[in-house]
Amino acid sequence: MGGYALAIDIGASSGRLILGHIVDGKIILQEIDRFSNDMVQRNRHSCWDMEALLTNICRGLAKCAMLGTRPKTLGIDTWGVDYSLISTDGQCLYPAITYRDPRTESMPECLDQWVSAELLYSRTGIARQSYNTIYQLMAELSEHPELHQNGGKLLFTPCYLSYRLTGIAQNEYSIASTSGLLNAVSRTWDTEVLQAAGIPVQLLGASPVAPGTLLGLLRPELTDVLGASCNVILPASHDTASAYLAVSTDEENAATISSGTWSLLGMELDAPLLTTEARQAGFTNEGGYGGKYTVLRNIMGLWILQSIRREWNERYTFAQMAEMASRGARFSAVFNAAHERFLAPQSMVAEIITALREAGSLPPSDDEELLYCVHHSLAICYRDAVQNLAAFTGKPIQTLHIVGGGCQNRTLNQLTADATGLRVLAGPLEATALGNIIAQWIAAGDISSVAEARTLIKSSFNPEEFLPRSNNV
Repeated sequence: MGGYALAIDIGASSGRLILGHIVDGKIILQEIDRFSNDMVQRNRHSCWDMEALLTNICRGLAKCAMLGTRPKTLGIDTWGVDYSLISTDGQCLYPAITYRDPRTESMPECLDQWVSAELLYSRTGIARQSYNTIYQLMAELSEHPELHQNGGKLLFTPCYLSYRLTGIAQNEYSIASTSGLLNAVSRTWDTEVLQAAGIPVQLLGASPVAPGTLLGLLRPELTDVLGASCNVILPASHDTASAYLAVSTDEENAATISSGTWSLLGMELDAPLLTTEARQAGFTNEGGYGGKYTVLRNIMGLWILQSIRREWNERYTFAQMAEMASRGARFSAVFNAAHERFLAPQSMVAEIITALREAGSLPPSDDEELLYCVHHSLAICYRDAVQNLAAFTGKPIQTLHIVGGGCQNRTLNQLTADATGLRVLAGPLEATALGNIIAQWIAAGDISSVAEARTLIKSSFNPEEFLPRSNNV
């Protein structure tokens, strides 16, 4: 059935190129390449190395050619909110600054002078986070007003990378929806919000297109690298939207955690959730595939563990850290793992200890207790988000799906089942790449619908089940 589809799935810490094809009614995924995505310092800012990402993409295309597995289509997905600015002649105007850069810290309060947080949420549906695109653009306009006055164009990260592959500049809906610039109901740029923020509407161009849109063919020089022509599809190019597409469930009362650097806990709905209660609880409304909304809570996720591991000079693997956490259950205190203080602290360990002390708790006595504290705190955050989601939607949640890299953390999976009291199903691992591939297959006519895709997923992947233990957290 069909041919190869290549998912270029880039997260905030690493990227991977994964080929998908169907054999005897089962989806086969093949990793072609994997690479790190490291932040670099440029012009006193923390930036993404976009040229390194493009080099790694080209290396992956060359590997496909070498293996004789040339894809018929490819699509790119990445994390949300970040972007590049290009000039009228297609040149990058400025380095791609990361959402973890501190330049935006004062911007939410600046915007409050012109539009209230309540009104902003009612229009865009996006939770107030200092790194949202709207605040990044405000900071950039303040520092470099000339960048917004020369007829340039903003392309969100996956759309910029797709532009570099095809020469066609077009933003896609799911990634644009993370920005705080898009009206949640009309799905077009909100001109009133843009005016309040001082952002010229021409910077954004036409309204974003739906996920699954055919962008165009690879540039000739890249066709030569691959050794064949290839259509570039805009999938659900926000990685969370792609991950949610890959959850093989038709259950009304199921929620999902896309677990990676961030933990995105929520569910797909037919309409945005724009209530005061949802705003106050930190829920955000992002665009999904097929006209759906992914209504979810952003929780700091495995970033905390990644930062601790880096701080410890990588002396433990992630598997070892999970095993150590399982032996640290003598420590019972928790911290708010969803707090922005953990976005980019100088020392993650010190920040956790400070947060515990501020709450009146003694610090962990060893590495095992610290790691258990992190896992336990994440599970408690998941529990609170599940309870809020059930209350806001009126859907009593019975099953929690965990997909992405974090589904391999069996300690966290079990603690999540214990804390929420829910059945947890962990997998598939490469959900984001899988959802990306599914969107390509539907666009290419290789499969007919999301329903057919989810039937294929059920027959191809077996999630691991975790049931709550009697001594719930």
